[in-house]
Amino acid sequence: MKKTAEVKWAGGMQFIGKADSNVPMVIGSTEYGEGAMTSPMELVLLGLCGCTAMDVAHILKRRRQEITDLRVTVDAERAETHPKVYTACHLKYTVRGRNLSEKAVMAAVKLTRETYCSVSAMLEKTATVTHDVEIIEESEQPNE
Repeated sequence: MKKTAEVKWAGGMQFIGKADSNVPMVIGSTEYGEGAMTSPMELVLLGLCGCTAMDVAHILKRRRQEITDLRVTVDAERAETHPKVYTACHLKYTVRGRNLSEKAVMAAVKLTRETYCSVSAMLEKTATVTHDVEIIEESEQPNE
């Protein structure tokens, strides 16, 4: 399956990127004194969180789990020398919902980590990827 992406220089260290979705994104680096923008390495971390979160949400939906919130955060470490690849990534999954099955949540995380998340699979070539899971059960009645 062929995919394409491109960046176009917008001046300074700012680039406008587009991929197959055709949604523009500002990419750059504040290391060079430019304004706030997302760096390519930050995009990798966002890709990791997004990829695994979409898998978990999809799997839990198919297992009829009533999730009300799903957050995936990552703490990462980079090598000190070039190329400054990620050497460690720790994911934290926070799943909030009603009548959640711990078994279903843990199985969803296992499936994304071991089978589905392409970004995690690529990062594991250079980084140790670990995780933990927090499940927050909500009551049937929302707080007022």
